[in-house]
Amino acid sequence: MKDLINSENISVLLTDYGLKVLGAILTLIIGFWLAGVITRIARKMMIKREVDESVVPFLSSLISVAIKVMVLLSAAAMFGIETTSFVAIIGALAFAVGMALQGSLGHFASGILLLTFKPYKVGDLVEIGGGKTGVVEEIQIFNTVLSTLDNKRVIVPNGVVTNNVITNISGQGIIGVELTFGISYNDDIDKAKEIILMVGKQCEYILDEPAQGVVVAELGDNSVNLATRPFVKSEHYWDTYFYMQENVKKAFDRENISIPFPQMDVHINK
Repeated sequence: MKDLINSENISVLLTDYGLKVLGAILTLIIGFWLAGVITRIARKMMIKREVDESVVPFLSSLISVAIKVMVLLSAAAMFGIETTSFVAIIGALAFAVGMALQGSLGHFASGILLLTFKPYKVGDLVEIGGGKTGVVEEIQIFNTVLSTLDNKRVIVPNGVVTNNVITNISGQGIIGVELTFGISYNDDIDKAKEIILMVGKQCEYILDEPAQGVVVAELGDNSVNLATRPFVKSEHYWDTYFYMQENVKKAFDRENISIPFPQMDVHINK
């Protein structure tokens, strides 16, 4: 009789817990599969709605993690485990980790601000982090990745970005290229202006509007400094800058316009 009762109890327990285990496994499999499907759908919808490509990876991963956490809690609840205790444990761990990683959390918060307010986006030419200049390759949660002119990969913590001035060089689509050329006090200012404008007209990147102008910016110690600001599309900034520097010098040489350099006259009294 006892053996019969024990076998029946064991059978009931196996059936009961077996169904729970099977249900939990199915919940995990189906839940994780749904997490992948929903994440892909959400990514496609964000791309279709032209959400900033900097934000898409972050939001997609956030959706995936949130769904998987809910699936794990649901599987635990099927075994009769109080999920409130799990939430409390997760909260305590989060607090402990937060205290240990205060700096990283600051960068995380700064990353959220950058993704929300979008002072720059992927592909923009920027100056951030107290003087780091380059094209934005990626905006991560903790860092912003730049590609510099000499093809270096610079990783700037987001906290450093938000604590410094952010200059989005290409953010307006059209940008003025600041250039200054010094000539000798003995040279003809009007002739030098014409040469600079002529070189600007020969540059394929410089736009007709706003029109390029040349002004006397400063009467320096050794030179008369002429300033010009041709406007170009943002992606042609450096091409124009280097073109003007080289070709204005060549044109000055052909027209005998000298570019002075600091000199010192030494007088010896006998």
